[in-house]
Amino acid sequence: MEEDLSRALNSVTLEPKDSKIDTFGLYVVTWNVGTAEPPEDVNSLLQLSSPKKPDLYVIGLQEVKAAPLKFVTDLAFEDSWSQLFMSTLAPLGYIKVSSIRMQGLLLLFFSKLDHVPFIRDIQVTYTRTGLYGYWGNKGGVSIRLSLYGHMLCFLNCHLTAHMNYASQRVDEFEYILDAQTFDTKNTPHILDHKVVFWFGDLNFRIEDHGMLFVRNCLTSQRFSLLWPKDQLTMMKPKEAILQKFEEGPLDFQPTYKFDLHSDNYDTSGKKRKPAWCDRILWRVKPESSPTEDTQEDNEDEPKKQLEGEDDDEFPLKMTQEYYTSKMEYGVSDHKPVFGIFRLELRKMCETPLVQVCAEGEWSADFDALITYRLLQAFPSSAWDWIGLFKVGFKSVSDYITYTWVKDDQVSLDDELFQVYVNKDEIPVRGGECVLCYYSSNLQCIVGISQPFRVQESRVAIEEGLVSENINGLDETVAS
Repeated sequence: MEEDLSRALNSVTLEPKDSKIDTFGLYVVTWNVGTAEPPEDVNSLLQLSSPKKPDLYVIGLQEVKAAPLKFVTDLAFEDSWSQLFMSTLAPLGYIKVSSIRMQGLLLLFFSKLDHVPFIRDIQVTYTRTGLYGYWGNKGGVSIRLSLYGHMLCFLNCHLTAHMNYASQRVDEFEYILDAQTFDTKNTPHILDHKVVFWFGDLNFRIEDHGMLFVRNCLTSQRFSLLWPKDQLTMMKPKEAILQKFEEGPLDFQPTYKFDLHSDNYDTSGKKRKPAWCDRILWRVKPESSPTEDTQEDNEDEPKKQLEGEDDDEFPLKMTQEYYTSKMEYGVSDHKPVFGIFRLELRKMCETPLVQVCAEGEWSADFDALITYRLLQAFPSSAWDWIGLFKVGFKSVSDYITYTWVKDDQVSLDDELFQVYVNKDEIPVRGGECVLCYYSSNLQCIVGISQPFRVQESRVAIEEGLVSENINGLDETVAS
């Protein structure tokens, strides 16, 4: 199995034969963590031992601990699960591009830094379904974005539990699809996006078969004997909305319900029947008809490039390479499930919106100069800013300092501008850094500089500041 998995990871990063088509590796995880604190590491879950890494990680968690005091704390700071994933992935060159949390539901989107300026038009939303919609213990959270002009949407759901509520689960899914809207003309609903991922603890169970038969099938690894009685499989022919989505074969053990820190299915008094509650499904939008294409107005063309509306000249193909669970994690009564996907597309945009550059030598001994050039028209704002980040930063909020682009800005021409960073804001110990231009309207980074070296402060050296003090100054500046 590990050999097959390594082959799958390697395959999603191979160079395509057609130079006009680029291939991206996409790694999707879903895990009901049962209010537990994170394990010591998630290296195995994310397959970090593989020599080839995916371009994107999408991680959906359910039942993240949401006690009132802890939830308020998590809003002010990152929750422990987010911290673990960020700390694990940041040293490998990934940053958390976006996230959304609704009570116990958490959705995280990570990308390799190279792709970040081409991940645009990010929006997040959520829908409550638990307790008549007033409490977020059930429902869905989503992140939608444009990847090189192609519109993607990721929906993490936790649906109603128990055997007898299969129809209600479908109703909840339809309600979430109807309720979630985005502030955009061309892709206002989830199913308008070119690619949609639907995953989470969907809570579908195995009907009819008794516990003895189910356990015998699992012991002999004849999983296919249980597929016809899986509720999601059973309902798909009856429900048009489910027929829009694909799923790989369930060639792995049911991921619910386990004794904690064990591979044993539920031995409590309730003895819950094993089930494939944790699922990853996807949909690629069918090509639009010529009639629909001719109805587009030329005035929408600038908007189209930002939103990535479908275009026959920019095809997209998606293939699932792997779909399985990770049995070694026992902090929850669910096992995590992951899928590896190959995304092949022709880029609609290959130039960042902004080119950012650190001019001259940088240190805390003098003010520093930034130049930036607008390479394409986009809806800039007085709230746009340029941040100074250490190489290996975790997220867009993990900056050392920042400057508003409109404050003390010097215009060299219609497209080239200069702004300054006060020396007091520059870390005295220096280090490898990058500059990132953040667009307030697009809610994303639209330009990243080449890495550059911030020199250690000469004043700090002359005054004999020791490393501990210098680090303390760095932390003060960063906070």
